[in-house]
Amino acid sequence: MQDTSIQYDEVITTCRNLFVKKMKDYGSAWRILRLPSLTDQIFIKAQRIRSLQENEVRKVDEGESSEFIGIINYSIMALIQLEKGVAQQPDLSSEEIIELYDTHIGITKTLMMNKNHDYGEAWRDMRVSSLTDLIIQKLLRVKQIEDNKGKTLVSEGIDANYQDMINYAVFAMIHLNEVN
Repeated sequence: MQDTSIQYDEVITTCRNLFVKKMKDYGSAWRILRLPSLTDQIFIKAQRIRSLQENEVRKVDEGESSEFIGIINYSIMALIQLEKGVAQQPDLSSEEIIELYDTHIGITKTLMMNKNHDYGEAWRDMRVSSLTDLIIQKLLRVKQIEDNKGKTLVSEGIDANYQDMINYAVFAMIHLNEVN
């Protein structure tokens, strides 16, 4: 499992570096997005990945990796929005947001390591397409929870679903990196 931890950190470093650069370009304008808007952005990314996996012709020269990075970063934004609430204006400094990013990634990685231990790294035998489908399933669950005003009867909450999407996307990135 040590390899998984190292590989996880490598993927997150790539995602975090892009996130930091985009913060420099755009600031925290995304802080005004409501949770369903972030969910829809992740859904668009996941649908594009699925389309790339199913179609032989690509009209835009970007592969699956950039979309998985988007899923990870938008999911972190969603976790931050869950914690802080939606702002009317960009309200957090880059330093504050990066600290929140790191905190949420730390919590999400700990969850992954615990589940990974219990499941015996079963994800290593999964296909990237299956991980994509699981992300889409999680998105549909989140949309239903959002439609239910955040209420669940017996199921985990929205935050756990975003964390799972991050972890599935990291696993997919590890698989894609091993192929290249």
